[in-house]
Amino acid sequence: MIQANTLRNFTEQVFLSIGCPDADARLAADVLVSADLRGVDSHGVARLPGYVRLYDHGRLNPTPDIRIVHESPSTAVIDGDRGLGLVVGPWAMQVAIEKARVAGTGWVAVRNSNHFGIAGYHAMLAVEHDMIGQAMTHAAPLVAPTFSLDKLLGTNPIAVAIPAMTEPPFLADFASTAVAYGKLEILQRKGQSAPSGWAQDAEGQPTTDANAVRNGGALLPLGSDREHGSHKGYGLGAIVDIFSGVLSGANYGPWVPPFATAGFMSASEGVGIGTGHFFGAMRIDAFRPADAFKQHMDTWIQRFRSAKAVDGHRVLIPGDPEREMEAERLANGIPVLDPVIRSLEELGDRFGIKL
Repeated sequence: MIQANTLRNFTEQVFLSIGCPDADARLAADVLVSADLRGVDSHGVARLPGYVRLYDHGRLNPTPDIRIVHESPSTAVIDGDRGLGLVVGPWAMQVAIEKARVAGTGWVAVRNSNHFGIAGYHAMLAVEHDMIGQAMTHAAPLVAPTFSLDKLLGTNPIAVAIPAMTEPPFLADFASTAVAYGKLEILQRKGQSAPSGWAQDAEGQPTTDANAVRNGGALLPLGSDREHGSHKGYGLGAIVDIFSGVLSGANYGPWVPPFATAGFMSASEGVGIGTGHFFGAMRIDAFRPADAFKQHMDTWIQRFRSAKAVDGHRVLIPGDPEREMEAERLANGIPVLDPVIRSLEELGDRFGIKL
């Protein structure tokens, strides 16, 4: 087990070592460690070597000039200048929040960014302002649409955060695929097979090979196959790709550049600029009094949580498992797989930082 502050300080020092300003390094480290605390290990410090490789390959600008390139009272398009998505994302979300203060809602599309960590981190930034937050991003093409052999979409997550009065916020944060690719990476490190329904092989057949995507196969959309609704997961992923890429002016579909950890892929950009995201903030009192809404959210949450459950289970509210995991890991530390520790130690050796 490693304490969160230890991981956060180490991660911050690595980002400083590649030239990030103090505030950016601190923010980027917080986004990554928040994923580990919440149990989303696939998007935590295990990703740190990938960001360094992006920098090494000239695809990451540690000191970006993030700027608004087009706007209206309630909308904006932001160019991230190849910056860390971990920094560009919160910057863009703050623009959405400020737009919402004025216009009631704020909508921001981002281009020329990079991987932004867990979507839920960004969506939650709106909650403290009595706003509903939304965040989505597309990603490198690892996913085959229903009946396709070609990989055309990313895991393309969606997050929505909604405040309540006394209850914790509602936070739905999920990929539009059966599983995030990072979960396969974890299985690859452990040398384990994947559950059925996560991936298909190069011939489009179901497989439990955790390396299938690296060997010509593909991740499956949410639903896994047509009989179980994969066309709906495909539709969700397509919406995220269009909002994040086509609307922002970023690359989209098979042209979205890969994150550096996907070493078996090569960038084939050409229809836009970098990676894209999409953010939204909705001021609750633009619809009804915020306190009344939050009181009814309490009622909603309490009623769903008290639902009669199948034996041995309980009904959860989106965000419950992650909050419980965060409390446990803050108290007891974060478990980090040996391969991840070795990769972090290699970074430490390179930059003269002790883990």
